Amino acid sequence: MDIATIIGFISGMILIYGAIVLGGDFSIFINIPSLVVVVGGMIAAIFVMNPMSMVLGSFKIIMNAFTTKPLTPPEIIETITDLTLKARKNGTLSLENEVIDNGFLAKGIRYIVDGVDPDVIETLMSIDIAYMKQRHKTGSKLMKAFATFGPAFGMIGTLIGLVQMLQTLDDPASIGPAMAVALLTTFYGAVLANLVFSPIAEKLTIRSDEESLVMKIIMDGVLSLVAGDNPKIVQEKLETYLPPLERKVGKDTENK
Repeated sequence: MDIATIIGFISGMILIYGAIVLGGDFSIFINIPSLVVVVGGMIAAIFVMNPMSMVLGSFKIIMNAFTTKPLTPPEIIETITDLTLKARKNGTLSLENEVIDNGFLAKGIRYIVDGVDPDVIETLMSIDIAYMKQRHKTGSKLMKAFATFGPAFGMIGTLIGLVQMLQTLDDPASIGPAMAVALLTTFYGAVLANLVFSPIAEKLTIRSDEESLVMKIIMDGVLSLVAGDNPKIVQEKLETYLPPLERKVGKDTENK
């Protein structure tokens, strides 16, 4: 679970709730028709905009905003370096029985054990990276669409409320509810867009970049392993993907 995402949501809701409570009654900000207009309108527009299979498939990708990857770049580099040491001592076939949690790395090791040509390995793994980016881009695009449609349907709800209010100016009792719909739909749309959907879209972009980096490190590591490079050279080459402070320059990998 990504604690930062949860903290952000909770902090934002607490700030909004606090501002409302300090200024009056929270119940006046609860209006079902306004919520239906905004949320229902957003969902309807998303289904008009995209095929159903794409929308339903994107929800799994969206969950990446709430989770963290089990392996970080330094950890995956260490894993690859260990595999390179074992292959150097016992041959690449010895990697066949290795238990590898990362599916992309496990696939690369399987290519090596099966004797797949290095150029073919690079092509296949590059395709996997490209499709991963495309899937994540779809999820981010969906969240950005929600962020766009939220304020838009908020404005639609505002127009509905204003029309209702103008038609009932001779009835003072009906002006309040109509005005509530007019203002609260804009409020709901703005909150959903700026606290939920836009931040999730950006978080998905970050997650995609993180996963792409790990996958590129794995691909280069697998290709170095196929080429029979020295483990220390493999480690130093892969650490070029890391910030200088995270690199283990000069580490004696031969003595692991």
